[in-house]
Amino acid sequence: MKYSIAPYIFEKNPDVCFGIVLANGLTNSETTLEDSQYLAKSEGAIRRILSADQLKTTPEIAVYRQALKNVGINGNKFMNSVEAMSKRVVKGGTLPRINALVDLCNAIALKYVISLGAHDLRDIEDDLSVRLSVEGDKFLPFGEEVYEDVAADEVVFTSGNIIQTRQWLWRQSQLGMIDLESTDIIFQLVGFKGVHYEHFKSALQEVEALAIGRFGGSARSFIVDQETPEIDL
Repeated sequence: MKYSIAPYIFEKNPDVCFGIVLANGLTNSETTLEDSQYLAKSEGAIRRILSADQLKTTPEIAVYRQALKNVGINGNKFMNSVEAMSKRVVKGGTLPRINALVDLCNAIALKYVISLGAHDLRDIEDDLSVRLSVEGDKFLPFGEEVYEDVAADEVVFTSGNIIQTRQWLWRQSQLGMIDLESTDIIFQLVGFKGVHYEHFKSALQEVEALAIGRFGGSARSFIVDQETPEIDL
């Protein structure tokens, strides 16, 4: 299985980088008290560094909004996942506790203000790519049973013609959802070179360590960027 980034993405965002952790043999669980406390710690930390009224212009969030704008995505209509989580938390809310894997991924995303998605490999059969959508691409919304067609020229994360995430960093599919039976997972982080890069690398290392230490699996990590736009998983 290959993972690749289309040239268009780098043409519009030369500094973007993608962190991939391929993890196998994980043992997920219900969220423990310790897991929940770690997420709560990340929630508290982001409330201290971000404010609701300045969220869009905060550098950690603005870099994602600009990247989306560069590929023609309205960041207000299709809010990227890390901004959506941060907004909920800084306005005084908390994230729902779902299961240990999901909750700890959310904790890392908030801790480093990093875009982080996890996809169960049991639903993925074809090569993975971040590219512009084409005719024939389909998406299964969360909680639905019927696929919807997607218009051409939208930035998507796909497995073949099955879209895993729409509007690049916006909404994940029902396919690949992480549950208690998930054992083999691909984690995808999106960051940027420059001042953002150290947080990106730290988050990538923590996800790999989490897969091995907390969930008892094996893991390999990769960085995909303009110099290395394709890897063989």
